[in-house]
Amino acid sequence: MIDLLNTPSDVAAFRTDLLAWYRVNKRSLEWRDSDNPYHVWISEIMLQQTRVDQMDAYFTRFIARFPALADLAVAQESDVLKVWEGLGYYARARNMHKAARLMVAQHKGRIPDSYEELIALPGIGTYTAAAVSSIAFDRDHAVLDGNVVRVLCRLLRIEEDPRRAATKTQLISASQRLLPLGQAGDFNQGMMELGARVCTPQKPDCQTCPVGDLCRAKAELDDPTLLPLKAPKKQKPHYLVAAGLIWKRDQVLIAQRPRDGMLGGLWEFPGGKREEGESLQECLRREIGEELDFEIEVGEVLCSVDHAYTHFSITLYALSARYKEGEPKAIGCADWRWVYPEELDDFAFPRSDRKVIEFVRQRGWQLALF
Repeated sequence: MIDLLNTPSDVAAFRTDLLAWYRVNKRSLEWRDSDNPYHVWISEIMLQQTRVDQMDAYFTRFIARFPALADLAVAQESDVLKVWEGLGYYARARNMHKAARLMVAQHKGRIPDSYEELIALPGIGTYTAAAVSSIAFDRDHAVLDGNVVRVLCRLLRIEEDPRRAATKTQLISASQRLLPLGQAGDFNQGMMELGARVCTPQKPDCQTCPVGDLCRAKAELDDPTLLPLKAPKKQKPHYLVAAGLIWKRDQVLIAQRPRDGMLGGLWEFPGGKREEGESLQECLRREIGEELDFEIEVGEVLCSVDHAYTHFSITLYALSARYKEGEPKAIGCADWRWVYPEELDDFAFPRSDRKVIEFVRQRGWQLALF
């Protein structure tokens, strides 16, 4: 790697140009306009797997419900998951809740201001610790997220896989070397803003880039989007899932997913993956027997929902069903309840189940009765 930023004057120019651009062009965001470390922490947890334009309304709703660290710490996990509903990656919410309680118990009810204390908390890794310590407290730690990786790979023409440990070490070193001491918060946000708005994955705006004169990809490559190197996409497995709207008189059954697994703590219409050779009706009967140990009668498919997760995708088929005999037992789930349809909004559901609820609600619950 030949580094264009190999003189103190180049580094100084990069810092000056980036900071000047950021301070004029930064987006006005609720958490950015606040000097509250709690707001910074919440926003960074939300941004771990969510784009800025998607999380704005969620952040406002979350802060309205839990305006301070103490409010979050004393809340029930079910309330936290309900407010988080729709953001996905629910382990973030569970870990955030655990971290809030630890901050109250071990840090006198405050957000720790050091990288070392932050990274010891649940749900906080190297990126989040660096982001919170620098943005909220101006500690001199450089961040390395997807936007920053893209900027650095193009700026320095790094042609190795950024997921490799050696390349990641190289990127961290470069980012830390560029960091202006005492201005880490603005610099880190400037790097992330540059990647989000100018040095974008596709169609980067190289002509208006404030640091374009120092960028090797702009100077040497016909197509800067070749960097960073992208791993070949693996085909995701796809599963067919049967879920039952199981009625007992005028109540429907919901089950809570195990708290230590995927979508832990959320509620759903019980069911599971269809096995080879099974009909959807056979699948649902088997899953209810395995997970709840009672018998049902199964009707027709009410609707289907396609949903993609990080490593796989599903088509969820919602079927009407009716309680037959036996007492449900929480064998493959954390809990279960019979609820009236109007009570469903009190519970946090995965997005696919929420779509089923909206579908049936729009057409009338009589459609789902069996």
